[in-house]
Amino acid sequence: MRIFITGGSGLLGTKIAEIALERGYEVYIGYCHNKPEFGETVKFDLAKDTDLEVIYKIKPEIIIHTAALTNVDECEVNKELAYKINAEGTKRVAEITRGLGAFLVYVSTDYVFSGEKGKYKEDDEPHPVNYYGYTKLMGEGYCDCIARPCVIYGAKPASGKVNFALWLIETLKDSKKVEIVTDQFITPTLNTNLAKMLLEIAEQGLKGIFHLTGATRISRYDFALRIANKFGLNEDLVIPSRMEEMKWIAARPKDSSLDTSKASKYLKEKPYDLDKALDVLKEEMENA
Repeated sequence: MRIFITGGSGLLGTKIAEIALERGYEVYIGYCHNKPEFGETVKFDLAKDTDLEVIYKIKPEIIIHTAALTNVDECEVNKELAYKINAEGTKRVAEITRGLGAFLVYVSTDYVFSGEKGKYKEDDEPHPVNYYGYTKLMGEGYCDCIARPCVIYGAKPASGKVNFALWLIETLKDSKKVEIVTDQFITPTLNTNLAKMLLEIAEQGLKGIFHLTGATRISRYDFALRIANKFGLNEDLVIPSRMEEMKWIAARPKDSSLDTSKASKYLKEKPYDLDKALDVLKEEMENA
């Protein structure tokens, strides 16, 4: 099976590539800025239509589209670029997929929801409160298979960035205090679990919307405490704060937690509860 992964140098893309290679896939990793250290790599830019033509030459049977402009505040400031990459770029990838007769899995976001109620199901009405969520929702309109994760974390840095869990662990190891909001609720998603669910959906050719997150709804603050506890770090360094105190440019949903019952029903790879996810994270970090 030949698979093309956009955003292949990112936190999710690298994990999908790693697992797909282990399964014997012919893997092509599309990247823009940071070249991955393994696999067959292809440089391309979602903001440039001509760059996407390289996908035609590869002729993948599966495309997993993880690439996006994900910096929420940057999307709010640079709306033209955000729309170009997240909406128009996704439209172009979808057109190429149809032209090839391939199967496309589009990785969207929990930020398509307003955050007013939480535990959103796949058929709940989206209503983004920021431009990032809006552009990702526009991208959904071009795709037959949509996967929505929430706060992805993993054992290794990717694209020169550390994710929330790694940032927290490194900061607490340095005995530095961190302010974490108590009033934002999420269903954090381990990249390994997410990558396996995405590959299963692609292998089965499942269409529709799937909420592919961890199974545990939790506040950012309590998530931080659970990480600190799992890694034997000082929980007293985690200082509670409120969303209104954050110097964010874009609005954030207060509760963008997702209901994963559909994924649990249809997939062999079930969404992990937080205890299992943190056990896997710790094991992966120890073996890295």
